[in-house]
Amino acid sequence: MGKLVTDPSSGDPSGQFARVSAWSLIRPYWVSEQRKFAWGLLIAIIAMDLLLVGIDARLNTWYRDFYDALESRNVHEFPLLMLTFAGLAFVSIAISVYNRYLRQMLGFRWRQWLTTRYLQEWLNDSTFYRIERDRLVENPDQRLAVDLDMFATSTLSLTLDLLSTAETLVWFSIVLWSTGGALAVMLGTTPVEIHGYMLWAAIAYAIIGSLVTNKVGRPLVSINYQLQRVEADFRFGLIRLRENAEQIALYGGIQTERSNAEDLFGRIRENWGRLMRYTKHYSFVVNFYGQIADIFPIFVASPRYFAGALSFGTLMQIVDAFGSVSESLSWFINNYDTLAEWRATVNRLREFECVVRQPHLEESVPPAAGHGGIKRHRVGKDRFLTDKLVLALPNGKTLASVRDIAIEPGSRWLVRGPSGSGKSTLLRALAGLWPFGGGSIEVPVGARMMFVPQQSYLPAGTLKASLTYPASSETFSDEDCREALCECRLENYADRLQQSDHWWRILSPGEQQRLAIARVLLHKPDYVFLDEATSALDTDDETHLYQRLTERLEAGAFVSVAHDDSLARFHNETLDIGQPHNREIS
Repeated sequence: MGKLVTDPSSGDPSGQFARVSAWSLIRPYWVSEQRKFAWGLLIAIIAMDLLLVGIDARLNTWYRDFYDALESRNVHEFPLLMLTFAGLAFVSIAISVYNRYLRQMLGFRWRQWLTTRYLQEWLNDSTFYRIERDRLVENPDQRLAVDLDMFATSTLSLTLDLLSTAETLVWFSIVLWSTGGALAVMLGTTPVEIHGYMLWAAIAYAIIGSLVTNKVGRPLVSINYQLQRVEADFRFGLIRLRENAEQIALYGGIQTERSNAEDLFGRIRENWGRLMRYTKHYSFVVNFYGQIADIFPIFVASPRYFAGALSFGTLMQIVDAFGSVSESLSWFINNYDTLAEWRATVNRLREFECVVRQPHLEESVPPAAGHGGIKRHRVGKDRFLTDKLVLALPNGKTLASVRDIAIEPGSRWLVRGPSGSGKSTLLRALAGLWPFGGGSIEVPVGARMMFVPQQSYLPAGTLKASLTYPASSETFSDEDCREALCECRLENYADRLQQSDHWWRILSPGEQQRLAIARVLLHKPDYVFLDEATSALDTDDETHLYQRLTERLEAGAFVSVAHDDSLARFHNETLDIGQPHNREIS
């Protein structure tokens, strides 16, 4: 099945992407179990923002008094004005520091809540496996680690800054209207007074700047979206290279890996070139706008100042108020690049939300295949049952038809067949990981199952944690763990249970398979499914491990996938999978 196409620059035929809005990503946290603390922090931050706007307003009148005192050389008022400024500055600094501290606290708590929620949805019901199996979305790790962080912090920052900007705009618009006065102009032979003309000039200046900025900077949204994607692909490629360093070195694949890395980085270089070009145009507009803003209010107010209608202090007050109003109205301009990054992040999370919340939409088999999908039910019986089971590829093409079987407690099944015939796919279907095909599977309720692939997963941490996985290391005693290791001929590692390391690099493939069998002996599941789990072992070790499985799981059942009959003596039932219709999907 192909990748889910949800790039904002492309179409969305399914309509899933359109149904996930930015608000649907923002809202859940603010109505969650943490809403009281979150809203409390938000109200405190907004209150601090209001106090900062009030201090800025008081400083605006202070500038008027200060410059008037300088102009009149009023030495008596000067010390008091300096003390006033010191007091306002101290209070402003204290509020600003705690305002930022609370913003960081709220932003991280929001990110933590989002991360917990998305991790649960990503890991729930093996959704993470379906995403990788069907290639539904690229780099989910980046969306969890980077995009959620950027989304929480940027959304909070942009929203609070916008509220603060609105507060500043209202207050300083009043100041600009009252202090700027009216400008008399002649329309033909008719004199006309424009009341609050400084405010209208600030509004016009900001609107023109915003329109030009939007026109120039619009492409930055899609460019930032692609930049996040190609950067993540490059990082993932480097991680794969590092994790498979030994295999690459043995194959002598350094040149190929260098070429692959350069190709991935070439995509970054190409996208970065586009980003630089459009950022250059955007920077021209923003810098031109900022430079003109320094002199524009003085130019507009100069007629009334030279006419003697304004004192120098009032002129400076008007300039400061004009700057505040213009800055507030220019919020869109000043934050355009941040908004572009934010929108790209939102689009990536909307993609991810579509996939993790509606995974079953991606599991349906094409109608032309003639299969309705494999139905897996939990029933009260004490055995696995299959009924008219058909295994298919994701494109609907039949892979194999499986005769009806019943896997009962104590039974030992050997699944045989040539490569690509569907043996591993059968185990995936029994595990509920492969929906493509038809028929049904009945699974015993409450049965403890363990699936052992050819290469087992070993988590980072202690050897004991790798041995007891997926249970926690505290579930089993050290003595039980040492006994399991010794039974699987890993006695050399029995005293290293508490040693933390990258065990998938230290243990050889054969040792890893022995560790996987030791894991089975430790957990004692009711049903064990082994997918060529001893392929890296010699005949003696393989025989020894199957003897241990037979003895320790006397009441349990196990199903083994193998290419030949070397393990036939340990099994009492055989299931042959026929010739493949297509290569098996790994």
